[in-house]
Amino acid sequence: MFGFIFRPRKTKSAQTAKDRLQILLAHERGSGPAPDFLPELQREILEVIRRHMKIDKDAVEIKMDRGDEWSSLEINIEFPNKEKDDSDKEADKDEGEDKAKA
Repeated sequence: MFGFIFRPRKTKSAQTAKDRLQILLAHERGSGPAPDFLPELQREILEVIRRHMKIDKDAVEIKMDRGDEWSSLEINIEFPNKEKDDSDKEADKDEGEDKAKA
């Protein structure tokens, strides 16, 4: 009857991704200079973003920098212009209506 109260909550994908990045960075700090995980990380980030919006694979850039006592992971994502997407949808809708009339 009260199962919904005691049921463990599912972790959100953003929190899971953050936790994974923290573990990955902590592990990589002690290893060699080559960040071999970046292509796989980029693929996974694209996969998560594509669940919510349409994005080009070339729109994501990931860089890793290291110093003596620090590591930095920079992720740049170019999101599509909302106005352009709306105008593209409107144009597609108009084409569909024109074909239906013919």
